[in-house]
Amino acid sequence: MSMFKTGLLAATAAFALGMGTAQAEIVIATAGPMTGQYASFGEQMKKGAEMAVKDINAKGGVLGEMLELKIGDDACDPKQAVAVANQFVNDGVVFVAGHFCSGSSIPASAVYNEEGILQISPASTNPKLTEQGFDNVFRTCGRDDQQGLIAGAFLKDHFGDKKIAILHDKTAYGKGLADETKAALNAAGVNEALYEAITAGEKDYSALVTKLKNEGIEVIYLGGYHTEAGLIIRQAKEQGLDAVLVSGDALVSSEFASIAGPAGDGTLFTFSPDPRKNPEAVEVVKEFEDEGYNPEGYTLYTYGAIQAWADAVEAAGSTDVEAVGEKLKSMEFDTVLGTFGFDDKGDVTAPGYVIYQWMGGNYDYYMK
Repeated sequence: MSMFKTGLLAATAAFALGMGTAQAEIVIATAGPMTGQYASFGEQMKKGAEMAVKDINAKGGVLGEMLELKIGDDACDPKQAVAVANQFVNDGVVFVAGHFCSGSSIPASAVYNEEGILQISPASTNPKLTEQGFDNVFRTCGRDDQQGLIAGAFLKDHFGDKKIAILHDKTAYGKGLADETKAALNAAGVNEALYEAITAGEKDYSALVTKLKNEGIEVIYLGGYHTEAGLIIRQAKEQGLDAVLVSGDALVSSEFASIAGPAGDGTLFTFSPDPRKNPEAVEVVKEFEDEGYNPEGYTLYTYGAIQAWADAVEAAGSTDVEAVGEKLKSMEFDTVLGTFGFDDKGDVTAPGYVIYQWMGGNYDYYMK
């Protein structure tokens, strides 16, 4: 079988050799938006993967062999993600900790399924990823139908008497999350005042803000990423719209505070429990901090994905995708994320989502 599918190996896919040694014998990879407007998340994944490979190799590797890490840049573009996946096939990759965007992970997963490569996404939350019936696909993050339930209940309990606008950026992640949140909110007896799509990548959302003002919107729920979220809330405050922004897990980047400035204070979002607070993560967090890096967001979720895979390989005595997949679904793993396993679909069994709040350029659990 050809290692390249439908000629989609594009020159636009950028690759770099990550941590590893010349004697590396097991090739693994991570992939995400290493470039583009969501590159801060790609950096989180790259840093997490590099540290995991470094630490595992320092302890003797996996099955006595060193790990070599490949980095793939999909820029959160579906076609580029398929090109990245095909390049990984060509590179002999046996495991991918990726991708980041659901719109990338889902098409890439079809390549991995056909070619026998195990995939664990640390960040893709669209339910479809693990609903396809692929035995080789897993994730260490939660799902949007879980996240949407939490967000919908929170909106109802805290803002049920306010005018709520639900926005989405048309992506598999953003629209999926917005729709799950809308469904949960509506089921709780609260209807949004406005449901609107936005265009990701724009710099001027003044027309949108004017519409929100005319509708008397008091709460903005956005299914989308931190870049658009920061711009929208900053421009809203500049135009005199004192609305509360609520969003999802894609706000776990310090770039949100940089973009939003003081207007981002009070912004609320859902995300899985912060692994930096786990006792199991103390030593690894210190490793990152000693290198001057804050392992926020999906850094440790990527590290934990590689830990789980490595433990499953050791238990299986092989990197064979079927053997490792069976171990992932039958074992529990002690990682920087705490102890967790995977269900029959490949979804993580760890606790779901909690509410965070941005304040003073940092985020932490919402205590009110």
